[in-house]
Amino acid sequence: MSGSNKKRMILIPIDFTEITIVALDQAVNMAKVIDAEITIVNVAEDYGFFNKYISNSDAAEHKKDTEKKLRELVEERTASGITIHTMTAHGKIYEKINEVAEMIGATLILMGTSGTLGLMKFIGSNTLRVIRESKVPVISVKGQEIDHGLSSILIPLDLTKETKEKVAKAIWLSKLYGNARIDIVSIGTSSDSFLKNKVKRQEQQVRSFLKGKGIKTTHKMIIDTKGKSIAQVIIDYATEVNAGLIMIMTQQESDITEMFIGSSAQAIINGSEIPVMSVVPGNHKYEVAL
Repeated sequence: MSGSNKKRMILIPIDFTEITIVALDQAVNMAKVIDAEITIVNVAEDYGFFNKYISNSDAAEHKKDTEKKLRELVEERTASGITIHTMTAHGKIYEKINEVAEMIGATLILMGTSGTLGLMKFIGSNTLRVIRESKVPVISVKGQEIDHGLSSILIPLDLTKETKEKVAKAIWLSKLYGNARIDIVSIGTSSDSFLKNKVKRQEQQVRSFLKGKGIKTTHKMIIDTKGKSIAQVIIDYATEVNAGLIMIMTQQESDITEMFIGSSAQAIINGSEIPVMSVVPGNHKYEVAL
């Protein structure tokens, strides 16, 4: 957040499942490195018509129990030295998470995702909607920890106009982690020599720019995807270079009813065991200070 001395803030949505507790512990480790505070929020889902069957006393008891559980999570992590705030909210989960993020001035949102088994309930219904509408980057994590030192960040390059924004975000995160290496991968699915040369020139420009910022970088152009999807090629390469995090731009595409996230982005978020940072291009309140 340029031009501000405000403390960085990581927002963690918690539903007390194991994966969201894992995400909290990863956030604690991240907060130590980037000098941030944490806010954990539990959202009681709004069930619409069925809410009238929940008595006020039951709702109050549930809120009291939730607040107790949140306090216990904080107390268990007192030794970390990280300041952890707690909040409860009621409503549509993805809407409330983004509302809270904006209200507290979150630097980023870190969410635990459950993979294929949770696709419809959690990833499809909540995580992707949070990503789509968020004004700050969203990191989705499964079991693998974010590298404490975050030694490397993988960014897939393409020819879209958002590439500059993606690189800026990668530099921002690299600097927070003491100039983490940035690995670049380009997927050459076209046989058009003009496009290939354009991608190569872009890659050279990006590498030169990163070098000027004092950041080490590597690059690989993958021409033969061997029948794999672009998403799987990116995931496999991230594993090959031992990336600590994959950074993607989640393109917004027109749909009859709403904006949705492109299929490659969804596949990376769902399929990667490596943490994924998603950024919706042009949808961010906070400027990156380079």
